[in-house]
Amino acid sequence: MYSFENDIQYLLADEKKLAEICDRLAQEITETYKDSGRDLIFVTVLKGSVFFATDLIRRIPMKCELEFMKVSSYGAGTSTSGFIQVHLDLKRDITGEDIVIIEDIIDSGKTLEKLSHLLADRGAHSVRCCTLLDKPDRRVVELNADFVGMEIPDEFVVGYGLDYNEKYRNLPYVGVLKPEIYSK
Repeated sequence: MYSFENDIQYLLADEKKLAEICDRLAQEITETYKDSGRDLIFVTVLKGSVFFATDLIRRIPMKCELEFMKVSSYGAGTSTSGFIQVHLDLKRDITGEDIVIIEDIIDSGKTLEKLSHLLADRGAHSVRCCTLLDKPDRRVVELNADFVGMEIPDEFVVGYGLDYNEKYRNLPYVGVLKPEIYSK
């Protein structure tokens, strides 16, 4: 039987490290919103953020809601197209609410920038972002996440929800994909 693990060059974050990141971010988010008095709505960006969002939100000891959006800019490639598509939108009014966008990774920042503006324009009281991984070397827009799990080098990563061509999401860690896999 073929193992996806043979395609991984090296690990960036194992299961223990991912749990530590979720613990820390949950504490930061809880501290930020504990006295807001408003609903806290987590907008999880599908598909890659689901694993991270699930582990993160379970650690937040306050009332919150979970919503999903599907936004893409990659298609089947390894670099952003620059064109952002909203495939699944919110079905609720977010006027006056505190929003935390949960992202798996920030590369160029284009997707998150568009999504942040979209939610702010809909009347949210605040829009912040929590990302598991941040690649600041790839940023092409002026954008920084409010809550960052870890900065990573400019490598193509998979696992813990992140994919290459819809594969590798189920790996329980984040690893760097061997270049020969995605350059075929």
